Amino acid sequence: MTSLIEVPDVEPVAVAPKRKSGQGGGLGRYIVVRFFLIIPTIFILVTLVFFLMRVIGDPITAAQGGRLPPDVLAQRIHDAGYDRPIFVQYFEYLGQVVTGNFGTTITDRRPVVEMLSTFGAATLELSINALIVALAVGIPLGLLAAQRRDRATDAFLRFFAILCYATPVFFSGLLLKLTFSVWLGWLPVAGRTSTRTELAMSSLAAPSGIYWLDALRSGNFAAFGDVVSHAVLPAIALGFLTAGVFLRLVRTNVIGTLGKDYVEAGRSRGVSEFRLVTKHAYKPALIPIITVMGLQIALLLGGAVLTETTFEWKGLGYQLVQYLNARDFVAVQGIVMLLAVIVAITNFIVDVVAALIDPRVRY
Repeated sequence: MTSLIEVPDVEPVAVAPKRKSGQGGGLGRYIVVRFFLIIPTIFILVTLVFFLMRVIGDPITAAQGGRLPPDVLAQRIHDAGYDRPIFVQYFEYLGQVVTGNFGTTITDRRPVVEMLSTFGAATLELSINALIVALAVGIPLGLLAAQRRDRATDAFLRFFAILCYATPVFFSGLLLKLTFSVWLGWLPVAGRTSTRTELAMSSLAAPSGIYWLDALRSGNFAAFGDVVSHAVLPAIALGFLTAGVFLRLVRTNVIGTLGKDYVEAGRSRGVSEFRLVTKHAYKPALIPIITVMGLQIALLLGGAVLTETTFEWKGLGYQLVQYLNARDFVAVQGIVMLLAVIVAITNFIVDVVAALIDPRVRY
């Protein structure tokens, strides 16, 4: 006699799908792809700058036309190769750019690479100073505005943010100079540093070109104080332009985070509003700042042109105006291209950092 054994029904166990063999390298592929996208971006920018600079004719005629006899002018154009077909000049220029040769300036006959390295450090220093001001002002005030939402403090800070990024940098620079340099006499009116400090910085072995860094390396604290006093007003004028954007971003994202379930749970347990803002809502609010940092670097570099001119800060922006006035388009071409390359590389770095810290980024 056969006995029937009843087998109980067994629920099927869900088996997790196997990870595809190439999926683990998703981040690596994303970084590699983003890196190689820099090459066509820079190529397009170099091409646009080259042909736009040739719209008005050859650079020598633009710079020296009317100042030289026609035969001398024609000889200089021929020696520089500007009488050849435009595409021949273009491909020759591309070959020079690949080898790091950006030509020679027309007005002062110096290699463009040397000019860029000399004045680029000054622009980098100004951008770093302005970014420090923007972060130091925008993030704390954004947190405060979110904590005081819909109160008088919040309304004032929102108005302050609009004022920051709506005021032209040359106008705010003039107001700062008039107030703190002319009326109060607290800070220098223009320049990167005093003549004595500049001579001391130039005599250092292998200087970086960033004066406050060189002053710290040499242990010259008097020079460091002089450099900082000259840097305060330009950094504020340019930094507040970006601080307003950071303030609004932090405020908006902190307010959004404060409405999340885990924050409400902490609030129900009696956690103070200040602790909720600074401990729970602070870090998620920084992600949007990182993602827009590339755009803000472009804004800082664009504002540096006006800031350097206003404060006679001898960087790339200041030199760009001088070379434009002199119609030295070889130098202008080099400066614009370098600024474009900096923006492209900065955006690549920002994209990689955002992918590392923000789980919402898909790669």
